[in-house]
Amino acid sequence: MEIWERVKARVTVLSAHLAVSDPVGLGQVLPAIEPWCTSAHTSGTPHGSLKGSLTIVDERTGTKYQVPVSEDGTVKSIGLKKITTGKDDKGITLYDPGYLNTAPVRSSISYTDGDEGILRYRGFPIQELAESSTFIEVAYLLMYGNLPCQSELADWESAVSQNSSVPQGVLDIIESMPHDAHPVGVLVSAMSALSLFYPDANPSLMGQDIYKSKQVRDKQIFRILGQAPTIAAAAYLRMAGKPPVLPLENLSYADNCLYMLDSMGNKSYRPNPRLARVLDIIFILHAEHEMNCSTAAARHLASSGVDVYTAVSGAVGAIYGPLHGGAVEAVLKMLSEIGTVENIPEFIQGVKNKKRKVSGFGHRVYKSYDPRAKVVKKLADEVFSIVGKDPLMEVAVALEKAALSDEYFVKRKLYPNVDFYAGLIYRAMGVPPTFIAVSRMAGYLSHWCESLDDPDTKIMRPQQVYTGVWLRHYEAVIERTFK
Repeated sequence: MEIWERVKARVTVLSAHLAVSDPVGLGQVLPAIEPWCTSAHTSGTPHGSLKGSLTIVDERTGTKYQVPVSEDGTVKSIGLKKITTGKDDKGITLYDPGYLNTAPVRSSISYTDGDEGILRYRGFPIQELAESSTFIEVAYLLMYGNLPCQSELADWESAVSQNSSVPQGVLDIIESMPHDAHPVGVLVSAMSALSLFYPDANPSLMGQDIYKSKQVRDKQIFRILGQAPTIAAAAYLRMAGKPPVLPLENLSYADNCLYMLDSMGNKSYRPNPRLARVLDIIFILHAEHEMNCSTAAARHLASSGVDVYTAVSGAVGAIYGPLHGGAVEAVLKMLSEIGTVENIPEFIQGVKNKKRKVSGFGHRVYKSYDPRAKVVKKLADEVFSIVGKDPLMEVAVALEKAALSDEYFVKRKLYPNVDFYAGLIYRAMGVPPTFIAVSRMAGYLSHWCESLDDPDTKIMRPQQVYTGVWLRHYEAVIERTFK
């Protein structure tokens, strides 16, 4: 979207917001958070114990092998290395492009079932959390394993809020970026730069055991959750040629996001509470999604012992891609190109002929309707009732209806995912898609913590299947002939 279009959208949103009284400061309360723990199971697992063994017969040699199967139904692939035809055979290696059926970690943070359309955080259905919880409460749940009591939640909110101020040096870095720099690219750079401003939290400088300290670990969690929206807002405002706006301590997490984007520094400004609640719910929906590309990137980087800021910035770099978080922008571009409902049949035919790409449909995990998409679709109606209908919403609804009744899409299980309507909501509210990465910080950090406590954590070093030239010898350049 061009800058003038963004500004126009921002004015529309501003007119829908409410102004209330001046802010009141909060007292300085230090958090008292319980150690990380795993949520108690209240309804068991979807299956009983799957423990046992596999008997593998290598038809090349006639040899039988017993491979243990865990209670979770997993097999340690390293055990297949013993299946060999002889001394020159290094054993079986699993070839799994894109890790379609490889689990590098065991996690208790979230659970998905793509066939049934299930997503749960620590056992809680995403629909329940979206209806009743808040993002900051869900962040606590993801991080520490259980929902907080009232006092724990108050301490947690206060700790995150008090750590939302970004070092001036980082704001200067953002200011030095090109005015048309993509906000996610700026967020990647700024998050990485934070590691330079907090050298006391860098294992490369302070020793590999530094994160064994709960106090040190929690401090980084507060900083990243608190500063991510401040940085993301500053990145967006930089693109619009405006100075950064700092958050207010007496506003909620979602309120502060909208305040920084919309207030233009007016401290008496308050966002529309209904829009703030919509943003809060979207943050909940995007907070965590198990071993997706960017979360895997965070855990991969963290496995080397790198500081958490570098690990998180790497994750944001991964979510930048159009096949991941960048899909939100891709959906908006696609709907804009379609333009009107009348053009949908031609577009769908183009998809069938592989001349057009459809964004916002289908998912690597979900082979039924994305449970988050159902929530987002309802939120869209709420937003448009406040800021006015987006013409592209009519195109989106008609496209979904046409796709769900078309055998091509149904056969391939191409249902709308969370990005399909989320993009329209972000656009209507004037919130840059960068904030998807902000909400995902909760998931990144919970996986970071889990990896630190997991005794099985090892530096990630996947295998490869070598397909190159087996052996050749060096020749001097004057002896080489043109090939």
